[in-house]
Amino acid sequence: MQTTALKSIKSLAPLLDRVLVQRVKAEAKTAGGLFLPETAVKELNEAKVLAVGPGLVTKEGSRIPMSVHQGDKVLIPQFGGSPIKVGEEEYQLFRDSDILAKINE
Repeated sequence: MQTTALKSIKSLAPLLDRVLVQRVKAEAKTAGGLFLPETAVKELNEAKVLAVGPGLVTKEGSRIPMSVHQGDKVLIPQFGGSPIKVGEEEYQLFRDSDILAKINE
């Protein structure tokens, strides 16, 4: 995993059609109140969009709008993306077209 010299993830601005996300952490506690060991907690494919790029530019010079916006909850692929680590926190950069779905609540 790539470690960056960034002091804060807020100073990272995605370019073109890139989307910066952070995976939602799985609950380490069951509905009954039992705590699960780390090895039993599965990584979720759900993530929160932290920042989006401005979108791709077509050959004609117009911009293709992004399909997600900052604050959206999305479904991301299990593998892929470009991992970024700032301090102890882990983030990923995906292309807009790699995002599987937007979660509407």
